Amino acid sequence: MTAENGGSSTHLCVQRKAAEGTRVTLGIANHDHGSEIDPRRPPPLPSSPGVKDGNRMGTPSPPPVPLLPPQGPSFAGWSLDGPAGVARRHPVLCAFAFSLLFFMGVEYTIPMVPSTSPPLDLGFIATKPLNRALATAPALNTLFAALNTVFVGMQTVYIVWTFLVEGRPRPTIAALFMFTCRGILGCSTQLPLPQGFQGSGVDFPVGNVSFFLFFSGHVAGAVIASLDMRRTRRWGMARVFDSLNLLQSVRLLASRGHYTIDLVVGVGAGYLFDNLAGKYEESKLKRRVEHRRPCFSCGCSCEGR
Repeated sequence: MTAENGGSSTHLCVQRKAAEGTRVTLGIANHDHGSEIDPRRPPPLPSSPGVKDGNRMGTPSPPPVPLLPPQGPSFAGWSLDGPAGVARRHPVLCAFAFSLLFFMGVEYTIPMVPSTSPPLDLGFIATKPLNRALATAPALNTLFAALNTVFVGMQTVYIVWTFLVEGRPRPTIAALFMFTCRGILGCSTQLPLPQGFQGSGVDFPVGNVSFFLFFSGHVAGAVIASLDMRRTRRWGMARVFDSLNLLQSVRLLASRGHYTIDLVVGVGAGYLFDNLAGKYEESKLKRRVEHRRPCFSCGCSCEGR
């Protein structure tokens, strides 16, 4: 069969393999370029000792990257202009490099806190006046604790709402990961209650019950909610949550409800577990289904779950 198209002759060639009997392969040959394009997927290669078990295409797995590059070590090509260029293009990395040297000197010369003394916490030193104010005004301490509990309720409602109403489980998965890890770490190392702790019956957890100090679930939960708000372009809500989270951190330091490291690690935990929840969602929950439904958050035709 022959067809004319713009001066070029295209032939549809039908080939039959003798070894396969009824199997027919179709190929399109273009005589202008002298090439043949086969629209079929290439057949899998036979297995060999260098093939990984999970490789369906049968291609050999690549060898490991050598520790010594074939072209030689990287520093062999450096010049005197290299450090100046790095400092000009990467000032932040250079600042971190100098901070590494600085804190190495601090770590090896700073006096250790005796085992009989309370931990040295710079956040406690900065909020010492607030701690005295809360100690002398129990009603003010109770008010701040109640407001903090309301903020924790706002976090919980938002995270549950995204799952039950919007059908987006990522914040809920992140919270499950985060609180599970917090429970494991809290049981592994139980830190002493800070001196000057100002508890309240309306604080969360309500009733002045025991709680884990490391790390702060209050802060991590707020970060998880704020990150989801940014993903859904709820910028105003995200800014409100970030501001309330900052006030919450100051209140937790002032009431000695958490050490400074508890709050800082809580921020990092929020980012970490939100990222892990996203990877889990991509690998387990985003599967192709026959019917699609509009996504509540963005209005696109996302895959149903």
